[in-house]
Amino acid sequence: MADIRDVEVIAPNFKRRLSGVTSTIIQLIPIQRALGQKIAVLGPGLPDTLPSIRFSDLLRLWKAPEGRRRRVWHARRNVEMLPAIILRDLLRMKLKIVFTSASQRRHTGWSKFLIGRMDAVIATSGKTAAYLDVPNDVILHGIDTRRFRPPIDSGQAKTALGVDPAQKFVGCFGRVRRQKGTDLFVDSMIALLPCRPGWSAIVAGRATGPHVAFENELKERVARAGLSDRILFVGEHTNIPDWYRGLDLFVAPQRWEGFGLTPLEAMATGVPVVATDVGAFSELVVGGSAETGTIVPVDNLQAMVEATAAFMDDERRRAAAGANGLSRTSTSFAIEGEAAAINAVYERLMR
Repeated sequence: MADIRDVEVIAPNFKRRLSGVTSTIIQLIPIQRALGQKIAVLGPGLPDTLPSIRFSDLLRLWKAPEGRRRRVWHARRNVEMLPAIILRDLLRMKLKIVFTSASQRRHTGWSKFLIGRMDAVIATSGKTAAYLDVPNDVILHGIDTRRFRPPIDSGQAKTALGVDPAQKFVGCFGRVRRQKGTDLFVDSMIALLPCRPGWSAIVAGRATGPHVAFENELKERVARAGLSDRILFVGEHTNIPDWYRGLDLFVAPQRWEGFGLTPLEAMATGVPVVATDVGAFSELVVGGSAETGTIVPVDNLQAMVEATAAFMDDERRRAAAGANGLSRTSTSFAIEGEAAAINAVYERLMR
């Protein structure tokens, strides 16, 4: 438990279920603290390893931390903006409020009301920024390049996963549901694998609730195509970096995405990417002389098949794009850069 007197930034998490926002908080806080930011979390659903404060500590926010005029409250959801506005505007506590927006759609009137009362707004991509009516800082997400790194030996990486080291693998990772385009990936593989015996596919991720029937239908589709031994549904894994290291190509087939870290995770592992034009994918994956992969139109099966085939059939192109992706993530998308940029927003407000 952190001492509120030493906390300059509060990162609330008012959603108990694990989500992308929660994962972002869990990954960023230790890096921000390592860079010197006195930050602590507030709320449920977070590991005990993170420094945290109690809700009772909020009664002490009338007094600013030593050497500062204000604290910063960093909200990432509507439910976290509203309490901060009450604390700052009604109770006159010494707070500045930051909101991070990842939405790529027009905000509701209520959301616009809340966002309009922020002291600073961070957009997670240029596309997200276009939907904001207030000044903002664009700070793209980064990833932990120490966790996501290329394998020393590709064959050994595959063997450790229990898959055939003689095969090349194309992967699709994330929750199994229509929004994530898992069916587009499966249909692409059904079209591509029969005439490419050296390739197999991996679907890694979990189907929950109503999406279980969707996953079962996909498995039946694969069985009817006679590809159950080559399109593998491996479920959800905590060692997901190891599964990236077993890949030769990655496909991100989403129909909608707020940001989407999977292309970055693949690129950091030296794996080329085929991704749809959603979220921040077009800002992450580049073509041309520094190609790291290909962007295809949303919900376009034929375009996905053609782009994926072009990489599957060209080993030199895969190697070059993988090397470019590794270089791009290490120089532009390491999580330390994201943490430093967010810390700079805090410092601007506290000054």
